[in-house]
Amino acid sequence: MGETEEERDNVGKQFENFVQASTCKGTLQAFNVLCRRLDLDPADSGTFYSSLKAKVTSWKAKALWSKLDKRMSQKEYEKGQACVGTKCLIIGGGPCGLRTAIELALMGAKVVVIEKRDSFSRNNVLHLWPYTIHDLRGLGAKKFHGKFCAGAIDHISIQQLQLILLKIALIVAVEFHINVEFVKLLEPPEDQGNEGLGWRAAIRPADHPVANFDFDVVVGADGRRNTLEGFKRKEFRGKLAIAITANFVNRNTTAEAKVEEISGVAFIFNQKFFLDLKEETGIDLENIVYYRDNTHYFVMTAKKQSLLDKGVVINDYIDTQMLLCSENVNQEALLCYAREAADFGTNYQLPTLDFAMNHCGQPDVAMFDFTSMHASENAALVRDRFGHQLLVALVGDSLLEPFWPMGTGCARGFLAAFDTAWMVKSWAQGRTALEVLAERESIYRLLPQTTPENIGKNFEQYTIDPGTRYPNLISSCVRPHQVRHLYISGELNSCSLERAATIRRPVNVCRRESEIRPTRLLTWCQKQTEGYRNVTITDLTSSWHSGLALCALIHRFKPQLIDFDSLKEEDHAANLQLAFDISEREFGIQSFTSAKELSAVEELDKSRMITYLSKFYELFRGTPLPASGALFDPPLPCELFNVVQFLPQTTTYLPLTYSRVVKLDFIFFFPNNRFAGLGTATNLSSNGSSVREGRDPKENKVRSMATQLLAKFENKPSSTVLRRAFPQSGDKCHSCERRVYMVERVCADGLYFHRECFRCSTCSSALRQGAHAFDSELGKLFCKLHFDQRNNGTNLRRNFSLRSIDHAVAVQERCVADEESSPSSSAADLPSQPAAGTFGSFVRKQLSWPLSVSRTVCNAPWHLSRWARSTAQALAGHLRDNAQDYAFLYELLSMSLPLLFVLQEVLLQMYAEAVPDGPSSLQPLLLWLQEHIGHRLM
Repeated sequence: MGETEEERDNVGKQFENFVQASTCKGTLQAFNVLCRRLDLDPADSGTFYSSLKAKVTSWKAKALWSKLDKRMSQKEYEKGQACVGTKCLIIGGGPCGLRTAIELALMGAKVVVIEKRDSFSRNNVLHLWPYTIHDLRGLGAKKFHGKFCAGAIDHISIQQLQLILLKIALIVAVEFHINVEFVKLLEPPEDQGNEGLGWRAAIRPADHPVANFDFDVVVGADGRRNTLEGFKRKEFRGKLAIAITANFVNRNTTAEAKVEEISGVAFIFNQKFFLDLKEETGIDLENIVYYRDNTHYFVMTAKKQSLLDKGVVINDYIDTQMLLCSENVNQEALLCYAREAADFGTNYQLPTLDFAMNHCGQPDVAMFDFTSMHASENAALVRDRFGHQLLVALVGDSLLEPFWPMGTGCARGFLAAFDTAWMVKSWAQGRTALEVLAERESIYRLLPQTTPENIGKNFEQYTIDPGTRYPNLISSCVRPHQVRHLYISGELNSCSLERAATIRRPVNVCRRESEIRPTRLLTWCQKQTEGYRNVTITDLTSSWHSGLALCALIHRFKPQLIDFDSLKEEDHAANLQLAFDISEREFGIQSFTSAKELSAVEELDKSRMITYLSKFYELFRGTPLPASGALFDPPLPCELFNVVQFLPQTTTYLPLTYSRVVKLDFIFFFPNNRFAGLGTATNLSSNGSSVREGRDPKENKVRSMATQLLAKFENKPSSTVLRRAFPQSGDKCHSCERRVYMVERVCADGLYFHRECFRCSTCSSALRQGAHAFDSELGKLFCKLHFDQRNNGTNLRRNFSLRSIDHAVAVQERCVADEESSPSSSAADLPSQPAAGTFGSFVRKQLSWPLSVSRTVCNAPWHLSRWARSTAQALAGHLRDNAQDYAFLYELLSMSLPLLFVLQEVLLQMYAEAVPDGPSSLQPLLLWLQEHIGHRLM
């Protein structure tokens, strides 16, 4: 028995060594010693935690187990079975990468984290939002770091936070590998089945065991460097802002503990402080923050002129990169600048200000530019190669760079980690790739808008389910068809050049935009426009001012679209407008401004022109030129292009010529989706008539009649005109029908609006994306309040009209079925049957209509009773849903009606006083009021 107690004490000490480890290597070493002592295998992710909990029974360990068990009991994890069989690779061991790994491991996934470094050396301090503190406490952070957010402290050093999360991740069976660098993704081999090797990663060192790990989810959490391909980044630029961070050694003395922290002081709120600082030291700041943690951490925003005056910046350059390059910064002057600011900010109360050392052994002082911040355009994508799908996602700074004055880095990073875990759960449970991506992009739109005030306040209910964290979440604002470009398949590579030339695709949808160099783009444009009249391209700005060069570029590949000989060189605006209109209508390339504005400016914006011309390069690259003098294929109608560009990649595309007859069938998308799939496109051919081989003509006839009937009910054109399956990339505002440009548009429900047109059609109040409602039947926007009110009033009418349409369609199909019910299938056995159009066929046709009408009349009582029952049910539901409103209306009327009678008596009394001898009836009173007020009352 004593031996057992001794073993328990040894296990408890080893577990305590693991808990108290203060470095990354020390933590991994203590964990490995503990696992060997307990004979546990961390690679066994399914049973590792339960085995560890059973063998480590000290009171400290039990307190930690209770915290983790409470977290694991959340229903979203499904008792650790939500993602069993899913293998995930996470690139980067920062706070966000580790937090994502923990969530995936709690759902039963096999998670491997690779980290390029072998130490946690970042001294900078993170500001924590209230929900972040609550989340980390729920994971047992205080068991690993007793000072975690004690009292009013709301910050923690990055190094300490990484240690806490690493220890939790190891406990829940996350594999963590240091000194491993991600290089690129490796596709699965081609000649194998679905059960063969999947996606893997090329890493350094190449012989590391992780190189043999195949996975179906990869998450990039390696900061702004982001080594995963396929994610475009957008930039947000502001006024010049130069930040300085400094870390000083914290000796944890009593004098240091008495120094008051500065949670964030801006010039506008404490002007005296900053003016005194400038007068005394010559340092001019916009704001300053001081946190005391493992180090004394200062971060401040300095003005450029102050840095020049103090000799920190040697030369003044307009370009920010040149301004802050190491050759233009005096490092000694920077150290003095930071020390003086820290001394003054703490009122000279810190006894000593010795700089802490960074991972390079240098004083931990940095100066950087946060004038621009980057964010990924999308949060996830799917790669499909040889039958193996890979879900690729970003979290942390790779997804959205933080704005440090607001402390958004860790908070939004954790929110993105939860959202990513929710996406992986949906992926593991079999939802389609487009549905998973659409939901993820819908949620990602909310992330940059989050603040401590507009997220959920009940932190106890927070889970990976986005609905528990984002109030008024609309997880379907992005539709699956809008994320088709995020499903990247290798099948398009096998497409021949001839076939590719016939496929009109929107730019940057089928393939990723290449990062083309301006010199290469210029050379390509010169080559394509060589020989055109009055077109000489020498640069990417002034040479395009007349519009002729752009028209020549289009004419080179699509001569049937432009009559180049009719263009006039001096008519710049007309040439540019023609090129813009054709590019947007035919190719889906949107203009970045209007032709009138572009022709009026003297110097074109080079970066915008490069971006715009690059889209033509992507569109026409590899397209064979049309033969000289050959007949050109007739261009597809714009509506057909909008359908074709979103068809599945397996669809066979046939070139349209004058000699061939082609029929294309497409599914129509009606506004309410109730009748999706009823209609088919009409024939598109030179003579306008064809029938696909093997097609049943009866099916076409039924569908045609149904479509015509639906067109009458919807007050829309019948199927003789091709409908757009998906909205065309914005040319007009849906509300005002005027042209809308990219910089001034708002996209909602697949439609484009001017920002000033994005208003409720009832109250005209400005709407916010995600807090609006769109009525597809009326084509109008509503705020949530008026949309709900309208729905309550129109449910009855909608139910009746939909049932009427259903019944009418059924009647028409029965009529046609009776009409076409000739035994054609048994023609070989009964050759004597009369053919269609003979006398027997004519008789059947004449008799079928009265029969169908008779059946309809006989069924009318049943339909009437059914309608009455549904109407009564709907009315009862309406009264039940609006009982409080009707009760309030009753109370209002019960108070207002007596008040009206009192008012009548008062008016009679006033009239009697004004006309003492007048009659006491009400009619003379009304005539008197009409004379004195000037309005007709009756």
